[in-house]
Amino acid sequence: MYSKQAKHFHKIPLSILDLAPITEGGTVRESFKNSTELAQHAEKWGFNRYWLAEHHNMPGIASSATSVLIGHIAGATTTIRVGSGGIMLPNHAPLVIAEQFGTLESIYPGRIDLGLGRAPGTDQATSYALRRTLNSSPEEFPQQVAELQHYFKDVPTARVKAYPGQGLNIPIWLLGSSGFSARLSAQKGLPFSFASHFSPDYTLPALKLYRENFQPSEVLQKPYAMVGVNVIAADTEERAKWLATSQQQQFLSLGRGEPTPLKAPVEDINEIASSYEQAALQKSLDPRTTIIGTKDTVKEKLQQFQEETNADEIIISSQIFYQEDRLRSYEIIAELMK
Repeated sequence: MYSKQAKHFHKIPLSILDLAPITEGGTVRESFKNSTELAQHAEKWGFNRYWLAEHHNMPGIASSATSVLIGHIAGATTTIRVGSGGIMLPNHAPLVIAEQFGTLESIYPGRIDLGLGRAPGTDQATSYALRRTLNSSPEEFPQQVAELQHYFKDVPTARVKAYPGQGLNIPIWLLGSSGFSARLSAQKGLPFSFASHFSPDYTLPALKLYRENFQPSEVLQKPYAMVGVNVIAADTEERAKWLATSQQQQFLSLGRGEPTPLKAPVEDINEIASSYEQAALQKSLDPRTTIIGTKDTVKEKLQQFQEETNADEIIISSQIFYQEDRLRSYEIIAELMK
């Protein structure tokens, strides 16, 4: 527990993690249109950053070409930071990522974040299709991060250089859902983002690891930790709980190995989930990090989680089927920042 020094969440930055959901009956084009609209509202409402996540072979997630979509969102906004939450580095040659983000930073200077994950963000067959080999493993992640950092140096010593990329100050974050990236972030003196929104039980141990082992670097003098939270906010508790069944169905389909587009809400999730699946939902979508309800409920639970983690920033994911409800959910959250 870190409550003795806890910050109030309305005094720390709040950000958005967008999975660019493809809804059942909808199209990828509509997904991108909705994400652009949300980013423009987020900028107006005062959110700090807007991150997009790399996933593959997922019919309900449109952000597979993450760098391309980051450029699209950055081009449709003017001040909000835009980045990856994250790029799954084992899927890519570090040089390619250096060039892509060097390009983005050159077009949108001072606004691009590069969050890196070590999981593939997909299944093994898709990993092979992405890399053409499985020789590159998550265990090589530290070396891949070091190579990527080298490309951004002012005077890299390697023969191969990133143009654009060399000499650019692009913030690198490490993302994690366990202790591995927490320890690596600490060793490298980098900001760290923990996926509390789907790995709630490991949140406090990972943050403790990060803070206790942190070594100051030229980019960061003290630890900076961001935590992920799911929030489904609405004007009534009933509507919020109803809207939340879309995300619950998404977790059910993933657990069954049958990912689908984001489904419309249902009246009773227990009618389509077995008792075992209901228990798994409760564990993955823990009420501490999956907050469902009205403004007052969201305020209370966000504050509780902030006191528990003492996070420097909170990044919020909201898998909501209807675009108007997704916008309203983030508008309610934005009202809490004032």
